[in-house]
Amino acid sequence: MLGGALTAQASSITDWFGDGRWAVLVVATDITLRLFFACVVIVRKGSRPSVAMAWLLVIIGFPFIGILIYLVLGESRLGSRRRRIHAQVLAQMDRAEFHCHDDPRAQQLSLGTSETQVERLARLVSRSPVLNGNSVEVVGHPDKMVEAMLADIDRAQSTVHLTTYIWLDDRVGSAFESALIAAQSRGVQCRVLADGHGSSGFLAGESCRRLRAAGVKVVTALPTAVLRAIAHRIDIRNHRKLLIVDGVVGWIGSMNIAAPEFALQPRYAPWVDCMMRLHGPSTRELQLIFAEDWLLDTGENLESLLVEPPPVQERGVPVQVMASGPNFDNDAVRSLLIATLQVARREIVLTTPYFVPDPEMFGSLCVAARRGVATHLVLPRRNNSKLVACASRARYRAMLDAGMRIHEFTAGLLHAKTITVDESFAVITSSNLDRRSFEINFEASAIVYDARFAAKVRDVQQGYIDRSAEVVSTQWMPTLRRRLVNNSAALLSPLL
Repeated sequence: MLGGALTAQASSITDWFGDGRWAVLVVATDITLRLFFACVVIVRKGSRPSVAMAWLLVIIGFPFIGILIYLVLGESRLGSRRRRIHAQVLAQMDRAEFHCHDDPRAQQLSLGTSETQVERLARLVSRSPVLNGNSVEVVGHPDKMVEAMLADIDRAQSTVHLTTYIWLDDRVGSAFESALIAAQSRGVQCRVLADGHGSSGFLAGESCRRLRAAGVKVVTALPTAVLRAIAHRIDIRNHRKLLIVDGVVGWIGSMNIAAPEFALQPRYAPWVDCMMRLHGPSTRELQLIFAEDWLLDTGENLESLLVEPPPVQERGVPVQVMASGPNFDNDAVRSLLIATLQVARREIVLTTPYFVPDPEMFGSLCVAARRGVATHLVLPRRNNSKLVACASRARYRAMLDAGMRIHEFTAGLLHAKTITVDESFAVITSSNLDRRSFEINFEASAIVYDARFAAKVRDVQQGYIDRSAEVVSTQWMPTLRRRLVNNSAALLSPLL
């Protein structure tokens, strides 16, 4: 049968080569390569059958092109040199003394059973401990976020460290530019780490040149170039959004340095984000994440800024900061999210712009709903990724049948990535609920083990729900054409 197939393919392209033997050689090479890379996929991705099957379909279904796509996008490769340097960075920076605190109050914890299980898992997958004595505040209004972050920069006395995926030269970008230049002019050392893809326009523009001319150190995180695809994936991105001021005040969440009008895609505006302000011992964990990224991309060691732990705040709360990325335990964020679903007893609310869960997470969501947990999922109705939106909606019927409540946000593009569990603890993160965030991007998350803070985050989430249209089970009846489109997109979800 194989010989007949080779002969048939060879005959059809003989005219192109003038000699049938060349045609047979090309076809034989194609089949050999496809079989070889099929074995590579099975070996490397066999533990995740849905991902392996999707890649097998691409490789087998598209001669040569499928193999090229897999080589570019199939592996979470940093490149051997960068991977080696990053391993050295972690060995040098991720030390016990940088995670500990001199004040015993930072170690005094009183967590419930569910929180203890989540804390243990997060510590195992990310090596970051939970520390007590943190003052925390959730900010869900864009103008208030920008105003408060700029005020912290204006109060800076020694350092300002900023990591962003996107920096736009709009009113918010201009405000941050002015604040950083003013801080630098009064002797504050300002460092900016901007992703090479998301901030490409900024890095090549006048705003960046003005910052650098003023003495602000602006560095490209994970530079992109076509030739780099030979050694590593060029779409591995630093997706973190961090601001650390003087090593004692930190911000973490989903907001890029961009106005809600989001000039790149104004038709989906406003972009709705959520950030957390942190003041206390766990701020050093944010500083450590920045220092590791900075050392990786610049070679400059900021270890001296990690020696002094931030002071414990009176009546502070326990916070655990978790870094994840392709050189960490790639299952970190996914494991954390599945754990929160499993420990929920009364209610769990998740907000995310991009919802493409793998089978295990999808199953955990449905099981949580079936065992009586009020499970709410809040997504944007109009998504800037049509493929992701279709893949998400392909799962609506199964989720509705399980008892989940799905809310489609109608007041813009909901970009906030938040989780609350039983109004007992909350997660603020830069990570979406998709494979890219779980395995490919560098992300940062904060878990706050405090009922009062969780209740405040829940209030923010309720504001999203109030501006959403709930998907009603009896009314969710997409047409045959729409089901075909959605389910076709879902077939690609392991690759999204």
